[in-house]
Amino acid sequence: MVRWSDEVDEVLRGDHVIMLAYATPARGAVLLPVTNFGVLDRERGIVRSVNTSVGMGTKLERMRSNPRVALAFHTRDHSLTDRPEYVLVQGTATLSEPIDDYPSTILENWERFEAWEGQHALWKRWRRVYGRRVEVELAVERVVVWPDRFCAGEPQVEGEPLPAEPPAPQSAPRKGAGPRLDHRRAAKQLAKLPHRVLGWIGADGFPVMAPVEVRGTDDDGILLAAPPGLVPPGGRRAGLSAHWFAEGMIGQDQRKHTGWLEATSERTLYAPHTDSSYSFPESTALYRLVSGGGTRWYDWRGRRAG
Repeated sequence: MVRWSDEVDEVLRGDHVIMLAYATPARGAVLLPVTNFGVLDRERGIVRSVNTSVGMGTKLERMRSNPRVALAFHTRDHSLTDRPEYVLVQGTATLSEPIDDYPSTILENWERFEAWEGQHALWKRWRRVYGRRVEVELAVERVVVWPDRFCAGEPQVEGEPLPAEPPAPQSAPRKGAGPRLDHRRAAKQLAKLPHRVLGWIGADGFPVMAPVEVRGTDDDGILLAAPPGLVPPGGRRAGLSAHWFAEGMIGQDQRKHTGWLEATSERTLYAPHTDSSYSFPESTALYRLVSGGGTRWYDWRGRRAG
C-alpha cells in the first residue's frame, strides 16, 4: 500500500484533466486524456478518479486483460491547485460492473465539472447510456514525483522502487516502423496544443509517461524533445497524445496516436501509425448531444459485436 504525501494529495484531488495510459497486447501504450474526479482513499492507497462509458469496449477489454495502468497529473489548467509537480501514478486497476446513473454516486465530485442532478429530464434520458459507467479503481503501487511539470531534476518515488534498468528495445513491427499517415501534418497539429505527453511500457510492465515538445520532422517521423535521460534508448511501441480542454471539458481538442518510438543519444523520433483525434467547441448543448449520441452508438456497436 502506498500512502502519498500531502503535496501529492493536493495534486491528485485538484487536477482537472489527467492522462490515462494502458498497455496493448503488443506492449505498446495508449494515452487518453480523461476527467479527474478526485475520488481517493489515501489511507488504503486507492485512486478512483477515473470512470468510463460502457461503450468504450476496447479500452475496458485492454485494462481487464492487462490491469497495469498509469495516470499522469501533468497540467494545472482549471485546477484547484497551482502546485508545480508532475506526478505519475502507477498501479493495478480493478474495473467495476456497469453502474447505472453513476454520476449520482459521486455527485459532489461530478458537479465540479457539469450539472447533473438538475439537468432537464429529456437531457438525462438522452444521456442515460453516458451515465451508465464503469469505475476504474487503481490500487497504487508507485508514485513518481518530479519537482516541475517538465520532469526536470531527480524524481522522488513513493512505494515500489523504480526498475534498475530501462526496458529492453522491442522488435520492429512486421509492417515496418515508419510513419503510416501524414506525420508532418500530425506534427503541426500536435505542436499547436498546450499539453503533449509521450508514453511507453516500462521494464516492470507499467506504463510510463513524460511531457514532450515537437521540434520538427524528417522523412522518418516527428522529432521530439523529451526530459533528459527519461525516454529509454532503442525502438519500441509508444503512444503520443496532445490536448486542450475548456473548463468542465465542455470544449476539447485531442490528438491521439499510437506508433513507433526510436530514441538515441542524438534524437527522439516518433512515427505515428494510427490517429483517433477529435475536437469540438465550447458549447454545453453540443457537448450533451455528442456525449449522449456517441456513447449510444458505441454501446450499440459493442452489443452488435457481442
